[in-house]
Amino acid sequence: MTENAAPVAPAPDASRLSTAELRAALQALPYRTTAFLVTRLVQNRSLEDSATFYGISKEAFSVHLLRAGLALTKEAALPCRPPENDTEEDVWARALAEVLERETAAVPPVLAGTVALCRRLRELGPEVAAALEAAEHEEEDSPKRQREDWLRKLAVLALLGLTAYLYCNRPEERPPPVQPRSIER
Repeated sequence: MTENAAPVAPAPDASRLSTAELRAALQALPYRTTAFLVTRLVQNRSLEDSATFYGISKEAFSVHLLRAGLALTKEAALPCRPPENDTEEDVWARALAEVLERETAAVPPVLAGTVALCRRLRELGPEVAAALEAAEHEEEDSPKRQREDWLRKLAVLALLGLTAYLYCNRPEERPPPVQPRSIER
């Protein structure tokens, strides 16, 4: 490193991530992405149980888990890259599923960070689950959430009031005029 070069922070190590850091990374992801990770790794369900829970095949769940794992890896600032095509994605999904099932399975170098992060998430599963639940309760009790709930209730009341007003002030419906039939002989 030269004299003028900025210091480079070392890449974070997945095995050193704390429960709070994992919780923050999971909360930053979309809900569905987090749900796949929580179901498989935090709740420590088997691949079959997780796929059955979502009503999809094991292969489809493996692909969703891979995508979720890569998103979490990116959120945790660990090195990763997305698969280049569907074939590579399928191979990676099978490899990740195998590594998570068997600790002795070979880890593909491209998935090393994601695998380490998934293993850390599984290792801290109960603590992460408790942290996520505590954060959810904290958000429910927050003034912002309570204000949003009141605003939703007011919006529903306004819609009900508007509906009642429009119903009561609708124009009177007149029956269609009766056309006299001509009598044929």
